[in-house]
Amino acid sequence: MSDSEHQDNRLQVVFCWHMHQPYYKGPEGSDYLLPWVYLHGLKDYADMAAHLEHVPDAKAVVNFAPVLLEQIDDYSEQIAAWLKTGKLIKDPLLAALAGPGLPVDVASRKSLISACLRANEHRLISRFKHFNELADLVKHTLENERMVGYLNDQCLVDLLVWYHLAWVGECQRVNDLRVRSLQSKGRGFNSDDRRRLMELIG
Repeated sequence: MSDSEHQDNRLQVVFCWHMHQPYYKGPEGSDYLLPWVYLHGLKDYADMAAHLEHVPDAKAVVNFAPVLLEQIDDYSEQIAAWLKTGKLIKDPLLAALAGPGLPVDVASRKSLISACLRANEHRLISRFKHFNELADLVKHTLENERMVGYLNDQCLVDLLVWYHLAWVGECQRVNDLRVRSLQSKGRGFNSDDRRRLMELIG
C-alpha cells in the first residue's frame, strides 16, 4: 500500500467540546451563588486551550454556551475593577480571597470554610501537603461550631489561597512563576500574595 493510499484510509477525528455552566448569579445585581464558572475557567478551560496550543495540527471545535461566556466576561471585568480601584467583587469566595477583611461572625466563617472544602479530596486537596493539613484542621472545627471562633484570620487566608491554588490548571502550575512561588511559600500568605493570585485568576 502506498503512502497516499494509507493516508486516505486514516480516520479523521475532530474533538468537540461543549462548555457550559448554569447562570449562578442571583437576582439582578446580587452576588454569585456558586464559584464554579471562575474555578473551572482557572483550571479546566485554561488547560484545554493550552493543550490545543501545543498541538497545532489538532482539530477541535470548542463551543461555549452564551451564558457561560457572559459570566466569564463579568468575572474578568469585576477582577480588573478590583485590581484597579478596589471595587468589591460580587462573589463571596473570591471577595474573601481579595480581602482585605474576612467574615467575623461564626456562621459566615463556617460558610467560608465549607466553601473551601468543596473540592475533590484526592485530586485537589490531599495532593498538596499544606492544603491537606489545613483541610484536616478545619474539618474538625466544623464538627464543633464553638471551635470555629478559635481559627484566626491567617488560617482562613491560608485556606483560601490553597483552595484557589489547588484549582489552578496544570499548565499554569508548571509554567507560572507566581503559582510556583506561592506553593513553595506554603503558609503565612499576605495581601501581596493574595493580589498575585487575583491577578492570575483575572
